[in-house]
Amino acid sequence: MTAALTAALPDSWPAALAPDCLAVIDMPTPYLVTDLDTVAQKLAAFTSALPGVLPFYAMKCNPSPEILRTLADGGASFEIASLGELRALQRLGVDPARVLYSNPVKPPAHIAAAYAAGLWRFSFDSPNELRKIAQHAPGSAVYLRLHVDDSASSFPLSRKFGAEPHEARDLLTLARRLGLRPYGLTFHVGSQCATAAAWRQALGVCGSIMAGLLRDGIQLEMLDLGGGFPARYVGDVPSIEEIGAAVLPAVAQLLPYRPGLLAAEPGRHLVAEAGVLAATVIGREVRAGQNWLFLDVGAYHGMMETIQLPTGWDYPVRSSAPGPGRVAFTVTGPSCDSSDTMFTGLVLPAGVDVGDVLYIGSAGAYTLSYASDFNGFPPPTPVFVGAGRAAGLAAAGSGGH
Repeated sequence: MTAALTAALPDSWPAALAPDCLAVIDMPTPYLVTDLDTVAQKLAAFTSALPGVLPFYAMKCNPSPEILRTLADGGASFEIASLGELRALQRLGVDPARVLYSNPVKPPAHIAAAYAAGLWRFSFDSPNELRKIAQHAPGSAVYLRLHVDDSASSFPLSRKFGAEPHEARDLLTLARRLGLRPYGLTFHVGSQCATAAAWRQALGVCGSIMAGLLRDGIQLEMLDLGGGFPARYVGDVPSIEEIGAAVLPAVAQLLPYRPGLLAAEPGRHLVAEAGVLAATVIGREVRAGQNWLFLDVGAYHGMMETIQLPTGWDYPVRSSAPGPGRVAFTVTGPSCDSSDTMFTGLVLPAGVDVGDVLYIGSAGAYTLSYASDFNGFPPPTPVFVGAGRAAGLAAAGSGGH
C-alpha cells in the first residue's frame, strides 16, 4: 500500500482499517474487519447531535454480539423484528423491557413469547395486528407505524408497512378499546435518507395526529423517529449534526407537546463505516472488450445491496495492487449466477490481477446479516478490533477472530 493511496482514503474509512494496516492480517479472504471504536464513536456523535433522543439500534443490519455489546455499553437500547433477535439480546444479558418490537406484522407466537419475556412495547399498522397483540400480549403498550414520504431515500420502505395518517385516530382509539395502551407513533423516512428535511416533514404529520388525539383524551408517551440515518459511502449525505439541526427545532415547533420518550432506530449509520471487507481477485478476464475482475466474495456472500438498486450501490474500494495507470473494471462474485455482479466501471490500478486484494469500505451494515454460502462459497469471516487494536490484529494474524 503506497502512502499516496493511503492518503486518498475517504473520510468514511477509519484510519485503523486502512489497507496498509489490514495487510498484517494473515487469514484467508473474504473477511470483514469491524473497528468497534468507530461504532462507539458513531453512537456518541449520534447522541450528541440528538440530545434527549434515545437510540434503539436496529439490529437487523448487523447483529454481531461484539457490536451489540459495544452499543449496550454506550447506553443504546435495541429494536427488533423477530423473536430470534430478542433471544440474541437476552443471551447478552439485555433486559427485554429495554427493547422495542418495531416489526408492524408479527407472528402470534413471537408476540406471546416476547411478552412472556418482559417486552411490553409493540408496533402495529392495522386493526388485525392490534387484535393479535391484544390476544397474545394483553395490556401492552402499542405504537403506530405511519406511512410518510420516503422518496428521498435509497430504499423506500412505505410500500410494505405504514398506516395512512388519516387512519391514526381510529387505530389508536381502537387500541384503547381493546385494552391496550396507546403509547406512541413511529415512522421511517426510508433507508439511507438523503435529506434532513424528511424528518421535519414527518414530524409535522405526527404533530397533527397528536393534536387530534388530545381531543380524544389520548396523550402519547413516545415518538419514535425511526431509521434512515445515512452512512457515508462515496457520495455526500447529510451529517448527523445536520439531521439533528433539523429534528430538534421541528420537535419544539411542530408537536403540541413533547412526549416523555423521544426515540430513534439508527442502524447502518452506526455500523456501516466501521467495517471493511477484504476480498481476493480470483480471475481477470476480458469480456466483449470490457475488463472483468472475479472476487472470492459476491452479492450473495454479503454484498447484496449492490444488486438491489437499478443504479447499483457505490462503496469506496481500494486495492493492494501497486503500479501506475488506472482502468475501469466490472467486478463480479465467484458464483455461477450471472446477476452476481457488484460494480461496473470501478476504476482500479491497471495492474490488478489474480491474488491481489480489494478492500471494500463502509461494509459494516447489511453484509454479514445478508451473507450466505451460496454455491458453496463461504461468507466473510468476521474480525473485530477496537480499543486493543494491536492485540486484535495480532489475534487475527494467527487465525483468531
